[in-house]
Amino acid sequence: MNTLAHTQDQTGPLRLPSYAVFAALLAAAGLPIYIHAPKFYADEYGVPLAVLGMVLFGLRLLDVLQDPLFGKMSERWRAHRQLGMMIGCAVMGAGMLGLFAVPPLFAPVIWFAVMLTLVFSAFSFLTINFYAQGVIKAGQLGGYGHLRLARWRETGALLGVCVAAIAPVMLGSWLNAPFAGFAVGFALLALLAVVMMQGEWGAGGVAASSGFGAVMGDPLARRLLLIALVNAAPVAVSSTLFLFFVESRLLAPGFEGLLLLLFFLSAAGAAPLWGLLAERIGIKPTLMAAMALAIVAFGFALTLGAGDWALFALICLASGAALGADLTLLPAVFATRMAKISPSASEGFGLWSFVSKFTLAFAAIALLPALERAGFQSGEAANSTEALALLTFLYAAVPCALKAVALLLLAATHLEET
Repeated sequence: MNTLAHTQDQTGPLRLPSYAVFAALLAAAGLPIYIHAPKFYADEYGVPLAVLGMVLFGLRLLDVLQDPLFGKMSERWRAHRQLGMMIGCAVMGAGMLGLFAVPPLFAPVIWFAVMLTLVFSAFSFLTINFYAQGVIKAGQLGGYGHLRLARWRETGALLGVCVAAIAPVMLGSWLNAPFAGFAVGFALLALLAVVMMQGEWGAGGVAASSGFGAVMGDPLARRLLLIALVNAAPVAVSSTLFLFFVESRLLAPGFEGLLLLLFFLSAAGAAPLWGLLAERIGIKPTLMAAMALAIVAFGFALTLGAGDWALFALICLASGAALGADLTLLPAVFATRMAKISPSASEGFGLWSFVSKFTLAFAAIALLPALERAGFQSGEAANSTEALALLTFLYAAVPCALKAVALLLLAATHLEET
């Protein structure tokens, strides 16, 4: 009886908050980097947007090689996963401190590239192992295990994004160097996540590796990876341009923190509700409803102009709620499929990590140079009508089109096969 109770404590819901905290750490190092880092280095060190876009794209090309290799490495060193995760957290924390808290020791653009390489590489390794471990954990939770874990994990991730997105803005009221404060807070969160996840890594026995062939050879897995790629692109586009849109199109400098908070809190609040709805009516119709909501929200953003920050707040609420479904349900579907065709899951999530992040790289290389060629300037400088029109088109119309493609792909996919 005592043994059973102990097992339930270690594998049941009481351990799920640890997954939420670790997911918050990873989320704080992911999307916010694309929100804050380019603008920080453009404003603080005068690095041209086009150059920053090229660096971000180049680093994501590195992920083309890194992520699949990290998947193989994670599987080979699976018995030592806990040590690897501790090292990965230390590297990511050091990279974040170097990026925002330490003045560049050499040319800012090179420093930017080196520090982001540390952050991105550690992020890739940690994400692959974390989601692979989630497959094991979900199996221990029983019925709807993947959705139950996803609600904790992705809600934690969205809360992490919330804090990371607004922290530099909020800290600006108390600190002279708010980004340095953010980096220190991130390092402390990394330490907390490592402590809370002690004993979780590698639990559940050893599953045989099935390699990339099992993933890429499965039609449904390939389709899910394609949907993830196209569906993540609108968020990549809007995240890359969010601060520029609020500051220059809406002419609402100072409102960035509030609007980001609304967006990500809406996503965090909606995530568990989408999960519950999916259990009632199915994952596919729930995801399609969320995608339709996102299209409507981005469509309304096309109509906004100077001073329309209050209307934009409503758009943030709607698009944030839609994001909650994307981040909760799609990983759960993919994890369910991996449990059937690739039980170790490391290689599968190596590919998932790559396609999820490649969209951010594509957004950086395609959007930032295009804005610069149109004469757009970051900051409160006056911009031409043409530059602002392009900013609006890229921020709102492009995500609408991409989301519509993702919706059509999902409509043609039979998720019942998972």
